[in-house]
Amino acid sequence: MSINSFRLGGMRRMGLGLSALALSQMVLVGCGNSSSNTTATTTTTTVAAYLPTTPIKHVIVIIGENHSFDNVFATYMPKNGNGIWNLLSQQIVNQDGTPGTNFSMAQQQAASDTSTDSFLLSPTKSAYTGGVMPAPLTGGPKDSYITGDSLTLAQQTENGLPASYYQYLIMGGTGQASGVPDQRITNVTALPAGPFQLTNGSTFSYHDYSASPVHRFYQMWQQLDCNISHATALRPSGCDAALFSWVETTVGAGANGVAQPASFSTNYAAGAITTGEGSTALGFYNMINGDVPYFKSLADQYAISDNFHQSVNGGTGANHIMLGHGDMIWFSDGNGNAATPPHNAAVAAGTANAGTVDEIENPNAAAGTNNWYTQDGYGGGSYGSASYGGGSYSNCSDTTQPGVAPIVNYLKSLPTAIASKCEAGHYYLLNNYNPGYFGNGNNAYTDTNANNTVFTIPPSSVPSIGDSLIAANVSWKYYGDQWNNYVNDPYQLNWGTPGANADEYCNICNPFQYDTSIMTNATVRAAHIQDTTNLYSDIAAGTLPAVSFVKPSGYVDGHPASSKMDLFEGFSQKIVSAVQANSTLWADTAIFITFDEGGGYYDSGYVQPLDFFGDGTRIPFILVSPYAISGYVSHAYTDHVSILKFIERNWGLKPITSRSRDNFPNPVVAYSNPYVPTNSPAIGDLFDMFDFTATVAQN
Repeated sequence: MSINSFRLGGMRRMGLGLSALALSQMVLVGCGNSSSNTTATTTTTTVAAYLPTTPIKHVIVIIGENHSFDNVFATYMPKNGNGIWNLLSQQIVNQDGTPGTNFSMAQQQAASDTSTDSFLLSPTKSAYTGGVMPAPLTGGPKDSYITGDSLTLAQQTENGLPASYYQYLIMGGTGQASGVPDQRITNVTALPAGPFQLTNGSTFSYHDYSASPVHRFYQMWQQLDCNISHATALRPSGCDAALFSWVETTVGAGANGVAQPASFSTNYAAGAITTGEGSTALGFYNMINGDVPYFKSLADQYAISDNFHQSVNGGTGANHIMLGHGDMIWFSDGNGNAATPPHNAAVAAGTANAGTVDEIENPNAAAGTNNWYTQDGYGGGSYGSASYGGGSYSNCSDTTQPGVAPIVNYLKSLPTAIASKCEAGHYYLLNNYNPGYFGNGNNAYTDTNANNTVFTIPPSSVPSIGDSLIAANVSWKYYGDQWNNYVNDPYQLNWGTPGANADEYCNICNPFQYDTSIMTNATVRAAHIQDTTNLYSDIAAGTLPAVSFVKPSGYVDGHPASSKMDLFEGFSQKIVSAVQANSTLWADTAIFITFDEGGGYYDSGYVQPLDFFGDGTRIPFILVSPYAISGYVSHAYTDHVSILKFIERNWGLKPITSRSRDNFPNPVVAYSNPYVPTNSPAIGDLFDMFDFTATVAQN
């Protein structure tokens, strides 16, 4: 999640999937190999810049928040008869969003996990009573996040929208209390146990705020319900995605080690305590009815992937870390040596944040509960109050650690056993903790200010794509919306107050803000991490670096509850339009629009296990470029690290390290199923989406 989680309280056989006819119409994806395993290191030695190997001289990566592919493209119908895997093509839903002939393929089930000494990755399932799942609950503002619904204040708060989009910042509230059945949703208390359409053209508009499902590491693994006994020709990994609703309503986003309330219920009832989500995860938008219009227009004109995945089962922080490093980072002593996180240990002695915390995950069920995790959360208290709980690390090299063995054993059970990629003695960060540095380069882990949080990961020594680009003298920048405000206000004390500083910079979203190699060098930091105000001026002046990572602020990143999809569409549109207005820049640019993760929303696609950390569900991926194959839908298996592979191939760079995921080969596939690599683990490099023989017309 991009809004600071601590301030918001922790916020089968071929016939069972696409038809044989649909599969026969899919485009066969090309194959290839990745480069060697040489480890990249950062250097300050001046070298000749590596030159692009294609006409693409500029790559812009725009990263939104928390929507799965089916949540956005559920009913998208590609141009030119191209095949696609979505809810409509599988007949899970009809064009009007109602349950389709194959609705049972996405059926959600209840389950039982009461074991206090073992996490059940794929527990015993049973049907929901009467085939009705728990009602989806409300989330987001009752009115809007802009004081007084002031258009002027909205324009002062956020500079990343076209003029016509500011109206959406001051509208779309739920009009209801939080955490109750969302009466805007048609038939909300009697929904069949599967995907349902969010919007209906009357009580629930596309421009309205929606609730946010759970999106955490062990929860996402459990929602996927991966078991080799479930394997089919379409989903040979055996992940049938049958437990999205159950996980969301039994544990939700975790409780920081707090005991389950006596009045807890998985269904909303007056006086009962729930996770506050209900079956929100099963909602989807309907493009046929006019939802998500801008992204649909881009998909029609340029290219998309229907097999691009979040790289980590978990939330924003973990997926941005993988995007930047091709690997996960781990708890250290701050000097590059693996260490053990606080485990029922006192922290921040003598400060307002003093407390006893357990930062090690334990997804085993608490005694007397059904799937209420023993220790899981973003960390409780802190920011001037006593700290407690906070599990977010796992030593996944040790199968005696809570939650580890079921995933490792599942990976070993696959036809081609998958390595966990977990180094001995390393506790990997799985969920959202603040990065080890503030924007001004100060060490955030050792900071004792009452406005800081103890739930901060120590400075990291894991190399990133930034280090590789610097070593190769290839220009790059990370543009973070509201960065300038954040540098001067590292604790974001002004966040949420009326005025120009009301919006929030996403610190956990910047993969380079965790890194000692980038953040401790003021010159490097100033050159490579800047505000989106610099992005717009760089585009206009034609001074854009070769590689740009762009992150919207909390108001416009599209995150459900704290933002909306229409606002992320507007943010993306402003950048695309600006690039296209500069004909010289447009002629050699590729813009990648994607998301950090699926946000916990259901998705029907195949998931390929790559290591202990993922992959996870599919997420939208749009290529906007004059070299994009118009109307193309890529089926090549890809994830966030595919963006790194594209950058590396385009500029002739080696993988970041010998263990990073960019060492995986490009997929080889069988004609009968272009979605599943036969050489797993494998991820593509996105080159199949381009036609580099195209002639580019000047604007």
